[in-house]
Amino acid sequence: MSESVAGKVVIVTGASAGIGRAAAVALAAAGASVVVTARREDRLKELTAEIEAAGGKAISYAGDAREEATAIACIQLAIDTFGRLDIVICNAGAGNYKDLVETSVAEYDDLMDTNMRSTFTFCRHAAPPMMAQRSGLLLIVSSVAGLQGYAGEAVYCATKFAQVGFAQALDGEMRKHGVKVTTLCPGGVKTEFAIGRGRTTEKVAASGMLEAEDVAESILLACTQSAKSRIVQLTVRHMGEPGR
Repeated sequence: MSESVAGKVVIVTGASAGIGRAAAVALAAAGASVVVTARREDRLKELTAEIEAAGGKAISYAGDAREEATAIACIQLAIDTFGRLDIVICNAGAGNYKDLVETSVAEYDDLMDTNMRSTFTFCRHAAPPMMAQRSGLLLIVSSVAGLQGYAGEAVYCATKFAQVGFAQALDGEMRKHGVKVTTLCPGGVKTEFAIGRGRTTEKVAASGMLEAEDVAESILLACTQSAKSRIVQLTVRHMGEPGR
């Protein structure tokens, strides 16, 4: 039997837009208390106001998910405000679709830090309280680009493959402590993700890609598995997108 997220405490990174924002709204609507974090404080305030106006519970922390101090502060905020921490959605991320010879070392560092370092910092500091309470879920939003390489996306794929491998290893470590680890691998999603870095607003709007709310529903599914079951990896694609 599936579990409810009502009363659960959830942190969502990269919550100012796209998948993170949609996930925070969906989780709060389902009864979770949500801590939302991103760098854009104005958007976080708008999000928490929207959630509270709908009767939900939310608090925000503005910071860079790549920085260890942000992860520590968010986790402490969740525990201090709501008394515990049950779920962390590691969603902060960026794209940069370029051929290898057009990609600088600085761009490599930025993408790896944004996608993988942010995942590490939040999992690293969420794990101890979850292990202590012998329950919890670390959900990492990767990509189908973490399952298959695509031309023009070598560095992006490297960061997403890194997340998948990290999650697979972490599943083996955390399961004995009662903590679940899930990797979500969406296909194309209509968000501002990678706009100006290989995607344009016009092409995204005209595409048949998933909506952020579609992915949020998959996140909600992973968060409501029964206590004795876990989704290790979930791939979500839009109906017109080939997959394997």
